[in-house]
Amino acid sequence: MTAPGAGADPIDAHIADLTAALHGPVRAKSRMVTELREGLIDAARDLSSGREPDHHAARQAVREFGTVAEIVPSFQRELTIAQARHTARRVMLIVPLLLVCWYMAQTWDGSTGHRPPGPIQLLVAHLGGVAASASFLAAAALAATGALARRLPTPDQLPIMVAWTGTTAAAALAISAIALTLASVLATNWPLSLLAGLVTIVFHAKIAASARACRECASLSLAGP
Repeated sequence: MTAPGAGADPIDAHIADLTAALHGPVRAKSRMVTELREGLIDAARDLSSGREPDHHAARQAVREFGTVAEIVPSFQRELTIAQARHTARRVMLIVPLLLVCWYMAQTWDGSTGHRPPGPIQLLVAHLGGVAASASFLAAAALAATGALARRLPTPDQLPIMVAWTGTTAAAALAISAIALTLASVLATNWPLSLLAGLVTIVFHAKIAASARACRECASLSLAGP
């Protein structure tokens, strides 16, 4: 597309700047950037006198499309919603699974008839309540950014709420992982408690990473242009 000596392709350079400025889920961002690039190429092709867009047409298409500073806020908002939905979905799916694991670790008596110590059972039960509340909030956020979003505007603060909901769930999982690992040392049925603790650690990392990304995206959206 670039004529000899014309320098870097304007569309490729513009897309590279956009890619660096936008933050969000990898797949959603990749799909968005691909669509933007294809749109710019089509616009340049329409502006070109030949079959393929030349350097001048590409530069004009980029100029008409808008600068990075002008267009990033709207696209970042879309990616922030996508990241909020990704985080909410992760919390909503993972927490119920872990609650089942915790229940099994606390109530299964096998052939020994032993359970984790009472204080650990009580702690994990309270943390389970916190995690369950986070899961319900995540489900509500998914509804608000899904079908309801077609009828009602999505609140600006919703992504940051989802981010802190995920952070709360991740913190509850981290403490539970420690408690269940401790229970594996004290309880006779230690293999199950240890397994539950290890699974909790893995899922804690997944939710924590997603919540952190959601906070970053929400901060960029709230900061505005």
